[in-house]
Amino acid sequence: MTTDIETRELGVGIIGCGNISTTYFKLAPLFRGIKVVACADINMAAAEGRAEEFGVEAQTIDALLANPAVDIVVNLTIPDAHFPVSKAILEAGKHVYSEKPLVLSIEQGETLRGIATANGLKVGCAPDTFLGGAHQLARHLIDEGRIGRVTSGTCHVMSPGMEMWHPNPDFFFLPGGGPILDLGPYYIANLINLIGPVKRVGAITSMASTTRTITSEPRKGEVIPVKTPTTIHALLEFQNGATITLSASWDVWSHRHANMELYGTDGSLFVPDPNFFGGTVQASGRDKNIQPVQMWEHPFAVPNQEHPQGPMANYRTAGLADMAIAILEGRDARCSLERALHGVDVMVSILRSGEEGRFIDLTTTCTQPAALSIEEAQALLR
Repeated sequence: MTTDIETRELGVGIIGCGNISTTYFKLAPLFRGIKVVACADINMAAAEGRAEEFGVEAQTIDALLANPAVDIVVNLTIPDAHFPVSKAILEAGKHVYSEKPLVLSIEQGETLRGIATANGLKVGCAPDTFLGGAHQLARHLIDEGRIGRVTSGTCHVMSPGMEMWHPNPDFFFLPGGGPILDLGPYYIANLINLIGPVKRVGAITSMASTTRTITSEPRKGEVIPVKTPTTIHALLEFQNGATITLSASWDVWSHRHANMELYGTDGSLFVPDPNFFGGTVQASGRDKNIQPVQMWEHPFAVPNQEHPQGPMANYRTAGLADMAIAILEGRDARCSLERALHGVDVMVSILRSGEEGRFIDLTTTCTQPAALSIEEAQALLR
């Protein structure tokens, strides 16, 4: 016997019909509790193109915000626009689910929190990749004490940059962009998932060049300015006492660093790239024998897309679906404002530490998100 909550759907509108929007349009139908009904973009032609491709209604932004069929609006605009667009969504009486980063300052996040609280609305934010089967397996291993208490670790996310593949990479190299605000959310969200909130941070930041030359089409050869750090080496002290090194750079052509390693009192854990849902988890005990951990039958570890490097698990919008069902059930969403804002605090404090040359104590905190079990993940799927 099904209940009303099990069958009810919240209408979803999407603002921002660029590259990332196709992921939401394609994957949302996998999930219970949500249905994309409309889309909008400052470029109406872009909205109309996505609407025709995916069978939804194209609207102006104002019309979408007034659409009674829309309960949650997904904000897929550029980072610098996240705050004003999310603020407008809340002021229109709609819940917000934003692409990362949620905002670019704690003050902006607190403003959104105030509006949401006053109007009984919820704010959620990507990334949701920490809900993937690989990362939930790592969480399960830590929770059951497989490596003892986590005391330290390393994270590395480094590449030559975004101008080699993105058609319009300008914003990646301006304030609000950079590898910490663009890629850091995946790593920080997963660290919060695995070991909890951060207490303070310290960092050294730099940039290899003040300009970049686009090598992707259609703007190949165009020179763009760099106005934000492109190499960041940070140290994070967590409230549980663990210390983690995080290196993020767009100035590295190749390296041999693992994405994420966590060291505990009884062993070590090797976690795959937090930018993806799947991958191989490895672990060792005090015997120092590193071995792959057999992947459990988690639905968000099952490959569902073909990529050049092989089959891949991609369940983006899982966080949106979890938020919708959390609204219906009256529970905490895993990709909540509280955790997203703490992640913003970590990232902007890292950049501030690089500017000021000192450790920065964080002003926010959060709880770990609830683990997502096999059964709970299955319940999110149609």
